[in-house]
Amino acid sequence: MNQQQNSRDISIDEIPVDIASTQSAEVDPADVPEEIQSITCGLASEQPPTNPLIVLKAARWWYLHGEGGTDPVFRWALDWALNLATDTPSDVERFEEFLEYLVAVGFANEKETLR
Repeated sequence: MNQQQNSRDISIDEIPVDIASTQSAEVDPADVPEEIQSITCGLASEQPPTNPLIVLKAARWWYLHGEGGTDPVFRWALDWALNLATDTPSDVERFEEFLEYLVAVGFANEKETLR
């Protein structure tokens, strides 16, 4: 490991995981790493990411820093990754929950601006 890591942070890849804030359910958009924010907003766009590994990277971050297994971004990312891997139709209700959550945490003022 070439880089020094703070004892509160660990990383499997380039995205740090702050152990102290895991599953806090309090997500501030300013605390979301740029890459995760980009993937998350991409999941809400008309042309979401098509690489399941990229989608799962965001899912992992939201699982750790959001509401765990019930986090709407985590759940939508898993749904979308499943769609990519198996061509299974996506859950429209889960997508709506995801958009509403992004508005609630401050990624956008209204759902329509995310698309």
